[in-house]
Amino acid sequence: MRRTTENKNHVLFLVHRKELIDQIQNTLIMSGVDMKHVTLGMVQTIVRRLDRTPQPELIVIDESHHILASSYKKIIEYFHEARVIGFTATPVRINGGGLGDINDTLIEKVNAKWLIENNFLSPYKYFAPEVIQTNNLDIKRTGEYDITQLDEQFNQRKVWGDVIKHYQKLANGEQAILYASSLYQSQKMAASFEQVGITAAHIDGKTPKTERDHIIQQFRNGDIKVLCNLDLIGEGFDVPDCSTVIMLRPTQSLSLYIQQSMRGMRYRPGKTSIIIDHVGNVSRFGLPDMERTWTLEPKKGSNSKKAEAPVKICPDCFMTVLSSNKQCEHCGNEFKVEVKPIQMDDAAELQEITEPIFKVDYSSPNDCKNMKELYDYAKQHNYKRGWAYHQGKVRGFIK
Repeated sequence: MRRTTENKNHVLFLVHRKELIDQIQNTLIMSGVDMKHVTLGMVQTIVRRLDRTPQPELIVIDESHHILASSYKKIIEYFHEARVIGFTATPVRINGGGLGDINDTLIEKVNAKWLIENNFLSPYKYFAPEVIQTNNLDIKRTGEYDITQLDEQFNQRKVWGDVIKHYQKLANGEQAILYASSLYQSQKMAASFEQVGITAAHIDGKTPKTERDHIIQQFRNGDIKVLCNLDLIGEGFDVPDCSTVIMLRPTQSLSLYIQQSMRGMRYRPGKTSIIIDHVGNVSRFGLPDMERTWTLEPKKGSNSKKAEAPVKICPDCFMTVLSSNKQCEHCGNEFKVEVKPIQMDDAAELQEITEPIFKVDYSSPNDCKNMKELYDYAKQHNYKRGWAYHQGKVRGFIK
């Protein structure tokens, strides 16, 4: 971009979120790019102003795994003589396919393991203490889970107290970013942390910019410990360094999973990032720094939603490790009894590894207030569903 603008040629830089524009502009200025010859804008804006946008010699696309969207295609076709360069940490579509419909060449120089080994990313520990059932969730046309159903699970399982306990146990006092599955959940979690004396705040895409900037500055200053959000702090979003990520959002997207799980891995000497996965994303994708074979092929292949290697969870501390490990890297527990590997395409397998605080806390069937609680009680006590059905009939839950 610097060389292009030095030659008085124009550059079009496309982003998909307005929150990214300021930080990218500052980076370009620091890098000596002549901004008089740069159009920097959201793809949604540029696609409406094609006839008013200067002809670019070069098009640069940030987070270019979005490139197959119709708006990007329209811009590229309109400026068909321009060279196009896209950057992404996750060159894969949400359905697992490649990006070869638009891109000609894939250039991959380093991977996540190399970045960790060479101190560009911090090492991490991954914990998966609980799994929300996803096998019975509806998937929308976008390929993601239905938010309403996720809210219902969140309420029924009453997980907010457990999320707080795990934060206190695994990352007490560390600054954390929490990814929620809905606006309601994010706001509720922020309030729940506040109730136990842990400073927290919620932001989302509709939070006014001045308020959002103030909250992020408070987070930067350490005045806020847990920053809850709904998909805002994701691709390219510049937030202060933190060490901990709390995942309450199950996803079908490998791209989103990598972006969010590695958000706390900005390098700092002596730092170890903590990833607390309450929704079993690791069971769908494997560990975030697994070596993956990226390809531009527009068909499902090695980038499918199954992980490349099985993992298992330590029954003592709940850290996620490779199934080949004979000892837990976190607590030193030796796996004398084989822990059943998690099936990468079945999140429900993680239900075998639970902590007591996640178990249903009903001392008798009389404590159950609806059929959901009765079925949970039956599952905990190894009773058949027919038993729960009969108890529900007796109690008037089923007419």
